[in-house]
Amino acid sequence: MASPASGARSTPEPPKASPRVAFQGEPGAFSEDGVLSAFAAPEAVAMPTWRAVFEAVHEGSVDAGVVPIERSAGGSVREIYDLLFKFDEIRIAAEVTVPVRLALLALPGQTLDQIERVYSIAQALDQADEFLRSRPWQVLTSYNTAGAAKSIAEKREMGGAAVASARVAPLYGLEVLAADIQTGDANRTRFAVLARDPLPDSWFVPAALAGPLKTTLVWAVRNVPGSLYRCLGSFAERRINLSRLESRPSRGVRWEYVFWADMDSDPESPDCAAALASLLREAVMVRVAGVYHRAAED
Repeated sequence: MASPASGARSTPEPPKASPRVAFQGEPGAFSEDGVLSAFAAPEAVAMPTWRAVFEAVHEGSVDAGVVPIERSAGGSVREIYDLLFKFDEIRIAAEVTVPVRLALLALPGQTLDQIERVYSIAQALDQADEFLRSRPWQVLTSYNTAGAAKSIAEKREMGGAAVASARVAPLYGLEVLAADIQTGDANRTRFAVLARDPLPDSWFVPAALAGPLKTTLVWAVRNVPGSLYRCLGSFAERRINLSRLESRPSRGVRWEYVFWADMDSDPESPDCAAALASLLREAVMVRVAGVYHRAAED
């Protein structure tokens, strides 16, 4: 029998059936909905902050993380792009979109007339603004939608209510006082699945791998006239669509920026490879932050 010193290779272990996936917030948060929408049988792990999710993925204490990257009603979650830039070994492995359906939750037996204070994150309060303005409630911000509901349950706070998913109510022994309080039915949040290493396809729900490939890039331009124009020309000349483009401070040099783009293409296709080669000649830094399937829209 060969000894370890002989160079014999051991048989690789099969992938786990249930990945550990971190999300920010409390059980019942929309970020947990993102986990359940992306993975077939995950062990969802609650974290206090988005940075904590990135750190857990970086350290390997979880297999993946799920974070919100864009809200249809509020735009990009810019802090996530900053964290992606900082944790440069982490990649976007997949994306999913989750409908935002909001409800007003309170302790059992409470009525709308008894509510005095309403808690939630700023984005949820804004999305339910039309409903909330219908009564003279005091509106207060919380760190998380499900966290607001959990706090009311733990404190047994009479006169308090939370704006959160209706799914949260049975988790914390609350009741739904009003359902579908969001303004309109088109609100969605796009979540990114984060990982350091490739994830087995068997971990995902089929819909997460069904869409066409897209690529997320970040690059820094030279501080000379026309540099960004020439960078964008690398894609335009080859008819490659950029479905998203935005800038963020470089964090390294004051008043200089890096540019993030979602490219509707596979980087291994000939036109895309040529575009990236052209971009590399013009930019001072180019990084592929993820190649993954576009999320299916309901």
